[in-house]
This record gives sequence, C-alpha cells and structure tokens, in this order.
Amino acid sequence: MKRLRALVFVAFALPVFAADPLPSWNDGAAKRSVVDFLAKVTKAGSPLFVPSAERIAVFDNDGTLWAEQPFYFQLAFALDRVRALAPEHPEWKDKEPFASLLKGDVKAALAGGEPAIFQVVMATHSGMTTDEFEQIVKEWIATARHPKFKRRFTELVYQPMFELLAYLRANSFKTFIVSGGGIEFMRAFAEKVYGIPPEQVIGSSGKHKFELRDGKPVLVKLAEIDFIDDKEGKPVAINKFIGRRPILAFGNSDGDLQMLQWTAAGKGARFMGLVHHTDTEREWAYDRKSSVGRLDKALDEATLRGWTVVSMKNDWRRIFPFDNQR
Repeated sequence: MKRLRALVFVAFALPVFAADPLPSWNDGAAKRSVVDFLAKVTKAGSPLFVPSAERIAVFDNDGTLWAEQPFYFQLAFALDRVRALAPEHPEWKDKEPFASLLKGDVKAALAGGEPAIFQVVMATHSGMTTDEFEQIVKEWIATARHPKFKRRFTELVYQPMFELLAYLRANSFKTFIVSGGGIEFMRAFAEKVYGIPPEQVIGSSGKHKFELRDGKPVLVKLAEIDFIDDKEGKPVAINKFIGRRPILAFGNSDGDLQMLQWTAAGKGARFMGLVHHTDTEREWAYDRKSSVGRLDKALDEATLRGWTVVSMKNDWRRIFPFDNQR
C-alpha cells in the first residue's frame, strides 16, 4: 500500500514539475537562471552533468527561507522565554538587557549588540536537557504569533523558496540549512516545515554535558557558546559536517558571503543566489543599512561576479503561502 501511494504521488508530482516547477516565481532572469542550472547539471551527457551524490544545495534560513524582521525569530522566542523565566530570576529587574526586555523596550535591550543578544540566548536556552528544549520550541512555534502579520512564525516561510527546495529534491539534490541560527532551535521544526531532516541542519551551537538523571542518560545545555555558524564559520561547518562542497548556495546577507564564495570556488557548474528584500508592500525593503540581515558586500560581489540576485518585488508572484499571486 505504501508503494502504491508513493507511485501515485510520483505520477501526480512529475507533470507539475514538468509544467512549471516554480509557479510562484515570475518569468524572468532569476527564474531562468535556476531552471537552466538544473537542466545543465542533471541532464545525462551534458558536459556539466553532476552525479546525484554530488548535488548538494545549502540555504541560509533567516531572511532566505523565512522572514527575519523586525528581528530574528529565534530572538522573539528568547524574549518570550525571558518573560516566562522572570519569576525565577528577580535579579533581572535591575540587570540589563533583561530589565529593558521586561519593560517591553526591545530596542533598548538590543542596544548592546551581539553581546546582549548572546546573553539573552544563553540565559534562556541553557540549564535544560535537549529533549526539554525541543519540546519548549515546538510548543512556542505552535502558538507564538508574528507582531506584524499576526500569524505563526512558520507561516512566514517563503513560498518560492519552498518550491525551489522541492524542485531540487525532485532532481536528486540533498538540501541543507546552514544558518547562524541555533541548530537545536531549527531542528525542532525544519523537517515539518521545510522537509529538511535534523541531520541536514547546521547552525550555531552551545556546549552540552552528558548526565544521568534518575538513571536516564541526558544531554544538558550549558550556558557556553560552542560554535557560531555565521560568515567564515559557514564554509568551515559545511566542510566539517557535510564533507562535500555545495554546487548551489542561497543566502540573503553579508553573513552568507563566505558560503557563496566557497561554493563558487569549486569546479564545474555552480549556482550562487541572494534573496534581495525589496518589497515594502508584501514584506520589507532593506539591504545595506539594515541592522538585521544587512546585504552590502555580498550584493556588490554578486553584481561583480554575475550571481543571481532575486528581487522579492520583481521576481516573486507570491512571497508567503497565504499571499495571493500577482
């Protein structure tokens, strides 16, 4: 019966991909670059043919697969955790950045930059087991709402990128998330939302400690940073955890530049893409001066080297699954 269902799925899925694998993309240079690239690397006999085992595609998450404004969604989770944990930490009322957060002044709390963010994340993501943390994230994802759209954060995934992931996997690509976000935070929802299993999610991580609690082995999350998967950390993580250089990489910010450079430096056909946030009506417009998802140096290099830059406003008929197509 399972085999029959699989055959039925394939029978219905293949014509869809053949007709238009990217229906939420406007016809234009960006869409053509994706389709042409896949045709080159998957057609047997093509001089640029790539064997299935080497078809590795890597994607940033924040701002590339889902939205990231007005601040990273994992930070929204951490802020909610501060409020939930506040009764256990009376000292937070007089300690920054927690005092500002408890007053609802997020801007003041984040004025301390990355050190302040790390302090909040470490305080709210540690002291529990990995299983406990996963359950907390899943409960938050199921109930929390975005402040602008009033929808669950997982509804703010980009429909065109969701189609691209499916298109790649239909052509025997293995898709990975390589993000500065927390690895365990993303693993709690990535498979359900993107179809990307936990072992194909790479992200920033804290340290852990093995313990026996009531005779049961557990991993406890410590308030110490282990690895930051951002900027030059991304190629390092790809080499360490994947072991193959990608042939396709997609990002949206300067934090993804080194990942795209690493991908571009390989032999044979390569695809480097950037999502450019240009739509103030349906999402946001930001790039060079943004404090979240700044796109400056990477945009210059993309222009110089002919990488694909996807304009949300011009290249996407639909941004979110709940949008009407233009």
